[in-house]
Amino acid sequence: MSDEWKSSAKSEVEDAKSWKLLEKALLSSVQEQRRSRRWGIFFKLLTFLYLFGVLALVLPALDLKSASTGTAHTALIEIRGMIADREEASADKVVGSLRAAFEDTNTKGVILRINSPGGSPVQSGYIYDEIRRLRGEYPQTKVYAVISDLGASGAYYIASAADEIYADKASLVGSIGVTAASFGFVETMEKLGVERRVYTSGEHKAFLDPFQPQKEEETRFWKTVLDTTHRQFIDSVKKGRGDRLKADEHPELFSGLVWSGEQALQLGLVDALGSASYVAREVIGEKEMVDFTQRDTPFDRFAKRLGTSVADRIALWMGFQGPTLQ
Repeated sequence: MSDEWKSSAKSEVEDAKSWKLLEKALLSSVQEQRRSRRWGIFFKLLTFLYLFGVLALVLPALDLKSASTGTAHTALIEIRGMIADREEASADKVVGSLRAAFEDTNTKGVILRINSPGGSPVQSGYIYDEIRRLRGEYPQTKVYAVISDLGASGAYYIASAADEIYADKASLVGSIGVTAASFGFVETMEKLGVERRVYTSGEHKAFLDPFQPQKEEETRFWKTVLDTTHRQFIDSVKKGRGDRLKADEHPELFSGLVWSGEQALQLGLVDALGSASYVAREVIGEKEMVDFTQRDTPFDRFAKRLGTSVADRIALWMGFQGPTLQ
């Protein structure tokens, strides 16, 4: 019996050792797989970054704005989305596109295809001034603004610098006004029992702070800033549209209202109804369109998706937004 017990015990010890060896082998295999997976992910990420870098360098060179076609064409420039710094419709991009289009000796006319709610009066003003400058430098090259879905506020500001404006009968046109918006959190702060502490070296330095009560004096001052910007906007539109704008009969044109393309035609906000292809084919006489629009590189788009502009957005939401043509 004793020998049987010893034999059984010995067998159990051997089984335990076998299980330990098997467990060790399995763990080693799992660790090796994990290590291999980590290296696989690392090399895939490295390859992705390498390819992304190559694309960021190569794709801009393939931009369709190249004037190497060697044939007569209509230059097309897109003004799409918010007109603001570091956006697709920033002054830097649009002005660069305009200059390239005008400098191309094969350009027979320039179309600004607009689909925008407006944006920064500064960016819109830069583009407006450059259009008028280029029109003076290249008088033989006409500029046509074509509004698709929306050409409002700052977008219309830009359009008014063109020789002629076209729109669809259902386009939304106008909104000649200025807005500046923020939030007020004073009562919310009081309910939460939170005290706001602001230290400034100027009496009105924090007058846009949404966590402090509004002061009548500062509100009046801010209204004068908006009125001044609105007046500049109106003056530019009148200068661009001239006698075509029926402002005397319709003073509501500058109230911030928006009209359909059909109504805008009656008010002198646009010259005719038509699409970009129509203008290229029937007005300019060159149906071939070459896109001169400067766009973000893949790296720029990737960076924006990662949220590099989050701080800018928060600043706007929290009340640090200046006048906007919207």
